[in-house]
Amino acid sequence: MIAGLLRGQRPDGSFGVHPYSKWTGAHWRLVSLVELGIAPSNAAARAAAPTVLDWIAASSDAIVIKGRERRHASMEGNALAVCSRLGMARDRRVRRLVDVLLRSQWEDGGWNCDRDPAAHRSSFHESLAPIRGLVEYHRATGNRDAFQAAQRAAEVLLEHGLFRSQTNGKVIHAEWLHIHWPHYWHYDFFHGLRAIGLVDRLRDPRASEALELLRSRTRPDGTWRTGGHKYWRLRGLSNVEVVDWGDAHHVVTAAARAVLQ
Repeated sequence: MIAGLLRGQRPDGSFGVHPYSKWTGAHWRLVSLVELGIAPSNAAARAAAPTVLDWIAASSDAIVIKGRERRHASMEGNALAVCSRLGMARDRRVRRLVDVLLRSQWEDGGWNCDRDPAAHRSSFHESLAPIRGLVEYHRATGNRDAFQAAQRAAEVLLEHGLFRSQTNGKVIHAEWLHIHWPHYWHYDFFHGLRAIGLVDRLRDPRASEALELLRSRTRPDGTWRTGGHKYWRLRGLSNVEVVDWGDAHHVVTAAARAVLQ
């Protein structure tokens, strides 16, 4: 899988498409490579990372509406996690990702890209990756501000039991009850659990229903597999992957066991 994700890399570190191209761009390939545990010293991955950092730096102008910065924070979050894991946390461009996330965090603890002036609550989708990115940066540098910001964002998920409306207690989105891999920027209960685990909140009583849901997803052979909508395809005009994840049972099982243990 790692070899497949690195296939087609060019001398400049890119893959011949825009870094954010779904899902063949360097941004997405690096997220998957880091999830698969690629070595921090891997030269190919480290060569691809600057193409992502330069793209984000060139396109991250702030949009403030009614006092709230509207940002696709999953971009900064994913890039921050990747670069921190690849030993690049001291790069000034990486520190800039942290500054942007800290500056744009909403008062309830998360982030949102919605330009509707009426939007006043954080987005689960946009808040998921920043949690991971800020924790990885904290692990690499010891930065407390980053970790505290991640804790605040995790509270957004916990306030909803990871998938329920605070207003009526109903499931916010049926798709969130499935496990997805790769999930790219999409939220679901499983990746919500992984996120709160990064800030040591899995023992919070508000996570208990989501943990039981994860246990109920165990197959008779002791593995976990993806379900629901698949966000990628092997051929077509959009959302084309460079590797075949299948049901991703090996990587999903390892991640699920890590949560439950």
